[in-house]
Amino acid sequence: MSGFRPFAMERWQSTYEYRVDHNLSESGVEPLTVRELLELAGTGIDQLPLGYGQSNGSDPLRAAIAALYPGAADAGVVVCNGSAEANYIACWRLVEPGDTVAVGVPTYMQSHGLAGNFGARIIEVPLHEERGWQPDPEEVRRLLVGNIRLLVITNPNNPTGATLDREARAALIAAAERTGAWILADEVYTGAELSGADTPSFFGQYPRTIATGSLSKAYGLPGLRIGWAVTTPAMAADLWSRKDYTTIAPGALTDHLARLALDDAVRPRITARTRDIIRRGLAVLRPYLERWGCSWRAPEAGAICYAHYPWPINSSAFAERLRAERSVLVVPGDQFAMDGYVRFGIGLHDEPHHQALGRVNQLVRSLGGPAPAP
Repeated sequence: MSGFRPFAMERWQSTYEYRVDHNLSESGVEPLTVRELLELAGTGIDQLPLGYGQSNGSDPLRAAIAALYPGAADAGVVVCNGSAEANYIACWRLVEPGDTVAVGVPTYMQSHGLAGNFGARIIEVPLHEERGWQPDPEEVRRLLVGNIRLLVITNPNNPTGATLDREARAALIAAAERTGAWILADEVYTGAELSGADTPSFFGQYPRTIATGSLSKAYGLPGLRIGWAVTTPAMAADLWSRKDYTTIAPGALTDHLARLALDDAVRPRITARTRDIIRRGLAVLRPYLERWGCSWRAPEAGAICYAHYPWPINSSAFAERLRAERSVLVVPGDQFAMDGYVRFGIGLHDEPHHQALGRVNQLVRSLGGPAPAP
Protein backbone atom coordinates (compact mmCIF):
# COMPACT_ATOMS: atom_id res chain seq x y z
CA MET A 1 0.00 0.00 0.00
CA SER A 2 1.44 3.36 -1.02
CA GLY A 3 2.52 5.42 1.98
CA PHE A 4 1.75 2.66 4.48
CA ARG A 5 3.89 2.79 7.64
CA PRO A 6 4.94 -0.68 8.83
CA PHE A 7 5.10 -1.33 12.57
CA ALA A 8 8.85 -1.93 12.70
CA MET A 9 9.19 -3.08 16.30
CA GLU A 10 6.37 -5.63 16.19
CA ARG A 11 7.64 -7.09 12.91
CA TRP A 12 11.18 -7.29 14.32
CA GLN A 13 9.98 -9.11 17.43
CA SER A 14 7.50 -11.43 15.74
CA THR A 15 10.07 -12.45 13.13
CA TYR A 16 12.85 -13.37 15.53
CA GLU A 17 11.66 -13.82 19.13
CA TYR A 18 11.22 -17.58 18.73
CA ARG A 19 14.37 -17.95 16.62
CA VAL A 20 16.92 -16.81 19.20
CA ASP A 21 18.28 -18.46 22.31
CA HIS A 22 17.51 -15.47 24.54
CA ASN A 23 14.74 -12.92 24.09
CA LEU A 24 15.53 -9.59 25.78
CA SER A 25 13.07 -7.75 23.53
CA GLU A 26 10.03 -8.78 25.58
CA SER A 27 8.50 -6.10 27.80
CA GLY A 28 6.59 -8.45 30.09
CA VAL A 29 7.66 -11.06 32.62
CA GLU A 30 8.05 -14.80 32.32
CA PRO A 31 4.48 -15.97 31.72
CA LEU A 32 2.37 -18.00 34.07
CA THR A 33 1.33 -21.47 32.96
CA VAL A 34 -2.33 -22.47 32.83
CA ARG A 35 -1.69 -24.80 35.77
CA GLU A 36 -0.16 -21.99 37.84
CA LEU A 37 -3.12 -19.69 37.16
CA LEU A 38 -5.65 -22.38 38.01
CA GLU A 39 -3.77 -23.23 41.21
CA LEU A 40 -3.81 -19.56 42.23
CA ALA A 41 -7.55 -19.46 41.57
CA GLY A 42 -8.20 -22.83 43.19
CA THR A 43 -10.38 -24.08 40.35
CA GLY A 44 -10.41 -26.05 37.10
CA ILE A 45 -11.77 -25.65 33.58
CA ASP A 46 -12.76 -29.21 32.68
CA GLN A 47 -16.44 -28.41 32.27
CA LEU A 48 -16.07 -25.10 30.43
CA PRO A 49 -18.13 -25.13 27.18
CA LEU A 50 -16.10 -23.84 24.23
CA GLY A 51 -18.86 -21.98 22.43
CA TYR A 52 -18.96 -18.40 21.24
CA GLY A 53 -18.62 -15.86 24.00
CA GLN A 54 -20.18 -12.45 24.49
CA SER A 55 -18.61 -10.28 21.79
CA ASN A 56 -17.74 -7.33 24.04
CA GLY A 57 -16.64 -9.65 26.87
CA SER A 58 -18.68 -11.57 29.41
CA ASP A 59 -20.62 -9.61 31.99
CA PRO A 60 -18.46 -10.89 34.90
CA LEU A 61 -15.22 -10.00 33.09
CA ARG A 62 -16.38 -6.51 32.18
CA ALA A 63 -17.47 -5.98 35.79
CA ALA A 64 -14.05 -7.08 37.02
CA ILE A 65 -12.30 -4.69 34.64
CA ALA A 66 -14.62 -1.80 35.52
CA ALA A 67 -13.77 -2.34 39.18
CA LEU A 68 -10.14 -1.44 38.42
CA TYR A 69 -11.20 2.07 37.34
CA PRO A 70 -13.05 4.18 39.93
CA GLY A 71 -16.26 5.52 38.40
CA ALA A 72 -16.26 3.14 35.44
CA ALA A 73 -19.48 1.41 34.38
CA ASP A 74 -19.67 -2.13 33.06
CA ALA A 75 -21.29 -0.65 29.93
CA GLY A 76 -18.16 1.45 29.40
CA VAL A 77 -15.90 -1.61 29.02
CA VAL A 78 -15.12 -3.37 25.75
CA VAL A 79 -13.02 -6.55 26.03
CA CYS A 80 -10.64 -6.96 23.11
CA ASN A 81 -8.05 -9.37 21.81
CA GLY A 82 -5.13 -7.61 23.45
CA SER A 83 -4.68 -3.91 24.05
CA ALA A 84 -3.49 -3.70 20.43
CA GLU A 85 -7.06 -4.28 19.22
CA ALA A 86 -8.36 -1.78 21.78
CA ASN A 87 -5.94 0.87 20.51
CA TYR A 88 -6.81 0.02 16.93
CA ILE A 89 -10.58 0.39 17.25
CA ALA A 90 -10.10 3.60 19.25
CA CYS A 91 -7.99 5.13 16.48
CA TRP A 92 -10.41 3.81 13.85
CA ARG A 93 -13.29 5.50 15.66
CA LEU A 94 -11.58 8.83 16.27
CA VAL A 95 -9.07 9.55 13.50
CA GLU A 96 -10.03 10.82 10.05
CA PRO A 97 -7.77 12.01 7.19
CA GLY A 98 -6.60 15.53 7.89
CA ASP A 99 -7.10 15.34 11.68
CA THR A 100 -4.33 16.38 14.04
CA VAL A 101 -3.11 13.75 16.50
CA ALA A 102 -0.61 14.50 19.27
CA VAL A 103 1.61 11.71 20.60
CA GLY A 104 3.96 11.75 23.58
CA VAL A 105 7.34 10.36 22.46
CA PRO A 106 9.22 8.11 22.91
CA THR A 107 6.37 5.66 22.92
CA TYR A 108 5.08 2.30 21.80
CA MET A 109 4.63 3.20 18.16
CA GLN A 110 1.32 1.46 17.37
CA SER A 111 -1.04 4.42 17.74
CA HIS A 112 1.54 6.76 16.21
CA GLY A 113 1.66 4.52 13.14
CA LEU A 114 -2.11 4.02 13.04
CA ALA A 115 -2.74 7.77 13.14
CA GLY A 116 -0.36 8.27 10.22
CA ASN A 117 -1.89 5.41 8.27
CA PHE A 118 -5.36 6.86 8.85
CA GLY A 119 -4.20 10.12 7.28
CA ALA A 120 -3.64 12.29 10.34
CA ARG A 121 -1.05 15.00 10.86
CA ILE A 122 1.06 14.05 13.88
CA ILE A 123 2.47 16.39 16.50
CA GLU A 124 5.14 14.78 18.67
CA VAL A 125 5.28 15.90 22.30
CA PRO A 126 8.76 15.11 23.66
CA LEU A 127 9.33 13.38 26.96
CA HIS A 128 12.68 14.63 28.22
CA GLU A 129 15.20 12.26 29.77
CA GLU A 130 16.74 15.05 31.87
CA ARG A 131 13.29 15.67 33.38
CA GLY A 132 12.84 11.99 34.25
CA TRP A 133 11.08 11.30 30.93
CA GLN A 134 8.43 13.93 31.70
CA PRO A 135 7.07 16.51 29.24
CA ASP A 136 7.86 20.18 29.71
CA PRO A 137 4.50 21.78 30.65
CA GLU A 138 5.40 25.00 28.84
CA GLU A 139 6.33 23.03 25.72
CA VAL A 140 3.01 21.17 25.95
CA ARG A 141 1.17 24.51 26.01
CA ARG A 142 3.17 25.76 23.04
CA LEU A 143 2.83 22.63 20.89
CA LEU A 144 -0.79 21.70 21.56
CA VAL A 145 -2.86 24.49 20.07
CA GLY A 146 -5.84 24.72 17.73
CA ASN A 147 -8.10 21.73 17.14
CA ILE A 148 -6.57 18.38 18.09
CA ARG A 149 -8.60 15.24 17.60
CA LEU A 150 -6.62 12.84 19.75
CA LEU A 151 -3.83 12.96 22.34
CA VAL A 152 -2.05 9.61 22.74
CA ILE A 153 -0.30 8.94 26.05
CA THR A 154 1.48 5.77 27.15
CA ASN A 155 1.60 5.72 30.94
CA PRO A 156 3.53 3.94 32.41
CA ASN A 157 5.72 4.57 29.43
CA ASN A 158 7.16 2.17 26.91
CA PRO A 159 10.16 2.16 26.32
CA THR A 160 11.33 4.18 29.33
CA GLY A 161 9.36 2.63 32.18
CA ALA A 162 8.68 6.13 33.56
CA THR A 163 5.34 7.22 35.02
CA LEU A 164 3.95 10.71 34.54
CA ASP A 165 3.98 12.92 37.61
CA ARG A 166 1.06 15.04 38.78
CA GLU A 167 2.29 18.20 37.00
CA ALA A 168 2.70 16.37 33.69
CA ARG A 169 -0.74 14.77 33.87
CA ALA A 170 -2.32 18.13 34.68
CA ALA A 171 -0.56 19.83 31.75
CA LEU A 172 -1.69 17.13 29.30
CA ILE A 173 -5.29 17.17 30.55
CA ALA A 174 -5.37 20.97 30.33
CA ALA A 175 -4.11 20.75 26.74
CA ALA A 176 -6.81 18.22 25.87
CA GLU A 177 -9.49 20.45 27.40
CA ARG A 178 -8.16 23.50 25.54
CA THR A 179 -7.99 21.77 22.13
CA GLY A 180 -11.08 19.54 22.46
CA ALA A 181 -9.01 16.37 22.13
CA TRP A 182 -9.87 12.90 23.25
CA ILE A 183 -7.16 11.20 25.29
CA LEU A 184 -6.15 7.66 24.37
CA ALA A 185 -4.25 6.45 27.44
CA ASP A 186 -2.37 3.19 26.86
CA GLU A 187 -1.97 1.98 30.44
CA VAL A 188 -0.94 -1.59 29.77
CA TYR A 189 1.92 -1.55 32.33
CA THR A 190 -0.30 -0.55 35.25
CA GLY A 191 0.14 -3.17 37.94
CA ALA A 192 3.84 -3.66 37.16
CA GLU A 193 5.16 -0.75 39.24
CA LEU A 194 8.24 -1.44 41.34
CA SER A 195 6.78 0.69 44.13
CA GLY A 196 3.78 -1.61 44.46
CA ALA A 197 1.28 1.23 43.92
CA ASP A 198 -0.81 1.27 40.74
CA THR A 199 -0.31 4.27 38.44
CA PRO A 200 -3.38 6.55 38.45
CA SER A 201 -5.47 6.15 35.30
CA PHE A 202 -6.40 9.07 33.06
CA PHE A 203 -9.91 7.61 33.13
CA GLY A 204 -11.87 9.55 35.70
CA GLN A 205 -9.58 12.57 35.43
CA TYR A 206 -10.89 13.76 32.05
CA PRO A 207 -14.30 12.89 30.52
CA ARG A 208 -13.14 12.28 26.92
CA THR A 209 -10.76 9.46 27.78
CA ILE A 210 -10.30 5.95 26.43
CA ALA A 211 -8.01 3.96 28.74
CA THR A 212 -6.63 0.70 27.37
CA GLY A 213 -5.03 -2.16 29.28
CA SER A 214 -4.44 -5.89 29.12
CA LEU A 215 -3.31 -9.01 30.96
CA SER A 216 -0.09 -9.19 28.96
CA LYS A 217 2.46 -7.15 30.91
CA ALA A 218 1.57 -6.80 34.59
CA TYR A 219 -0.09 -10.20 34.75
CA GLY A 220 2.33 -12.40 32.79
CA LEU A 221 -0.55 -13.72 30.66
CA PRO A 222 0.14 -12.45 27.12
CA GLY A 223 -0.99 -15.72 25.56
CA LEU A 224 -4.57 -15.10 26.69
CA ARG A 225 -4.74 -12.09 24.33
CA ILE A 226 -7.16 -10.30 26.63
CA GLY A 227 -7.18 -6.51 26.59
CA TRP A 228 -9.79 -3.82 27.05
CA ALA A 229 -10.91 -0.27 26.51
CA VAL A 230 -12.57 1.66 29.36
CA THR A 231 -14.47 4.81 28.45
CA THR A 232 -17.96 6.32 28.48
CA PRO A 233 -20.82 3.94 27.70
CA ALA A 234 -21.60 5.89 24.50
CA MET A 235 -18.03 5.65 23.22
CA ALA A 236 -17.83 2.00 24.29
CA ALA A 237 -20.87 1.26 22.11
CA ASP A 238 -19.08 2.84 19.15
CA LEU A 239 -15.92 0.84 19.80
CA TRP A 240 -17.93 -2.38 20.16
CA SER A 241 -19.55 -1.75 16.78
CA ARG A 242 -16.10 -1.60 15.19
CA LYS A 243 -14.97 -4.72 17.00
CA ASP A 244 -17.80 -6.51 15.16
CA TYR A 245 -15.66 -6.05 12.05
CA THR A 246 -12.40 -7.28 13.55
CA THR A 247 -12.18 -10.30 15.88
CA ILE A 248 -15.86 -10.23 16.94
CA ALA A 249 -15.34 -11.80 20.39
CA PRO A 250 -12.69 -12.92 22.84
CA GLY A 251 -12.29 -16.67 23.15
CA ALA A 252 -14.54 -18.38 25.69
CA LEU A 253 -11.52 -20.03 27.32
CA THR A 254 -9.49 -16.82 27.55
CA ASP A 255 -12.47 -14.82 28.85
CA HIS A 256 -12.92 -17.39 31.62
CA LEU A 257 -9.23 -17.44 32.55
CA ALA A 258 -9.14 -13.64 32.54
CA ARG A 259 -11.97 -13.60 35.09
CA LEU A 260 -9.89 -15.85 37.32
CA ALA A 261 -6.82 -13.61 37.00
CA LEU A 262 -8.80 -10.50 37.96
CA ASP A 263 -10.45 -12.07 40.98
CA ASP A 264 -9.88 -9.96 44.10
CA ALA A 265 -8.00 -12.81 45.78
CA VAL A 266 -5.86 -13.69 42.74
CA ARG A 267 -4.87 -10.38 41.14
CA PRO A 268 -2.68 -9.17 44.05
CA ARG A 269 -0.76 -12.45 44.03
CA ILE A 270 -0.13 -12.21 40.28
CA THR A 271 1.04 -8.59 40.38
CA ALA A 272 3.25 -9.33 43.41
CA ARG A 273 4.91 -12.08 41.38
CA THR A 274 5.39 -9.67 38.47
CA ARG A 275 6.94 -6.96 40.64
CA ASP A 276 9.29 -9.45 42.27
CA ILE A 277 10.52 -10.65 38.87
CA ILE A 278 11.05 -7.05 37.71
CA ARG A 279 13.00 -6.09 40.84
CA ARG A 280 15.26 -9.13 40.48
CA GLY A 281 15.70 -8.49 36.76
CA LEU A 282 16.74 -4.90 37.35
CA ALA A 283 19.27 -6.08 39.94
CA VAL A 284 20.74 -8.46 37.35
CA LEU A 285 20.96 -5.82 34.61
CA ARG A 286 22.24 -2.91 36.73
CA PRO A 287 25.94 -3.94 37.05
CA TYR A 288 26.17 -4.63 33.32
CA LEU A 289 24.84 -1.19 32.38
CA GLU A 290 27.09 0.52 34.89
CA ARG A 291 30.18 -1.36 33.70
CA TRP A 292 29.33 -0.62 30.07
CA GLY A 293 29.09 3.10 30.81
CA CYS A 294 25.46 3.38 29.71
CA SER A 295 23.28 6.34 30.66
CA TRP A 296 19.95 5.12 31.99
CA ARG A 297 17.19 5.65 34.51
CA ALA A 298 15.72 2.80 36.52
CA PRO A 299 12.18 2.06 35.32
CA GLU A 300 9.31 2.87 37.64
CA ALA A 301 7.08 0.27 35.98
CA GLY A 302 7.31 -2.52 33.44
CA ALA A 303 9.86 -5.22 32.75
CA ILE A 304 11.93 -2.90 30.57
CA CYS A 305 14.99 -0.68 30.88
CA TYR A 306 15.89 1.94 28.27
CA ALA A 307 19.61 2.70 28.07
CA HIS A 308 21.71 5.13 26.06
CA TYR A 309 24.94 3.38 25.15
CA PRO A 310 28.42 4.72 24.27
CA TRP A 311 29.38 2.13 21.64
CA PRO A 312 30.24 3.41 18.13
CA ILE A 313 27.44 1.64 16.28
CA ASN A 314 23.91 2.35 15.10
CA SER A 315 21.26 0.78 17.35
CA SER A 316 19.64 -1.32 14.61
CA ALA A 317 23.06 -2.53 13.48
CA PHE A 318 23.90 -3.43 17.08
CA ALA A 319 20.63 -5.31 17.54
CA GLU A 320 21.09 -7.19 14.26
CA ARG A 321 24.64 -8.19 15.11
CA LEU A 322 23.50 -9.31 18.55
CA ARG A 323 20.76 -11.42 16.98
CA ALA A 324 22.87 -12.91 14.20
CA GLU A 325 26.11 -13.44 16.13
CA ARG A 326 24.95 -14.08 19.70
CA SER A 327 21.31 -15.25 19.31
CA VAL A 328 19.97 -12.57 21.65
CA LEU A 329 17.11 -10.24 20.74
CA VAL A 330 16.79 -6.66 21.99
CA VAL A 331 14.79 -3.69 20.72
CA PRO A 332 16.93 -0.99 19.06
CA GLY A 333 16.23 2.65 19.81
CA ASP A 334 15.75 3.27 16.09
CA GLN A 335 12.37 1.56 16.41
CA PHE A 336 11.36 4.39 18.78
CA ALA A 337 13.00 6.94 16.43
CA MET A 338 15.90 7.32 18.90
CA ASP A 339 19.27 6.02 17.74
CA GLY A 340 21.88 5.29 20.38
CA TYR A 341 19.44 3.57 22.74
CA VAL A 342 18.53 -0.06 23.43
CA ARG A 343 15.51 -1.38 25.28
CA PHE A 344 16.40 -4.37 27.43
CA GLY A 345 13.73 -6.70 28.78
CA ILE A 346 14.23 -7.55 32.46
CA GLY A 347 11.37 -10.01 32.97
CA LEU A 348 13.45 -13.19 32.74
CA HIS A 349 14.37 -15.59 35.51
CA ASP A 350 17.85 -14.99 36.92
CA GLU A 351 19.96 -17.69 35.24
CA PRO A 352 18.76 -17.21 31.63
CA HIS A 353 18.99 -13.45 32.19
CA HIS A 354 22.65 -13.71 33.18
CA GLN A 355 23.31 -15.98 30.19
CA ALA A 356 21.70 -13.51 27.80
CA LEU A 357 23.58 -10.52 29.20
CA GLY A 358 26.82 -12.47 29.07
CA ARG A 359 26.31 -12.80 25.33
CA VAL A 360 25.52 -9.10 25.03
CA ASN A 361 28.76 -8.45 26.87
CA GLN A 362 30.69 -10.50 24.31
CA LEU A 363 29.49 -8.20 21.55
CA VAL A 364 30.12 -5.08 23.68
CA ARG A 365 33.72 -6.23 24.25
CA SER A 366 34.20 -6.68 20.50
CA LEU A 367 33.11 -3.05 20.08
CA GLY A 368 35.73 -1.87 22.56
CA GLY A 369 33.62 -1.87 25.72
CA PRO A 370 34.72 -3.43 29.05
CA ALA A 371 33.57 -6.69 30.55
CA PRO A 372 31.34 -6.50 33.62
CA ALA A 373 32.69 -7.53 36.97
CA PRO A 374 31.80 -11.14 37.89
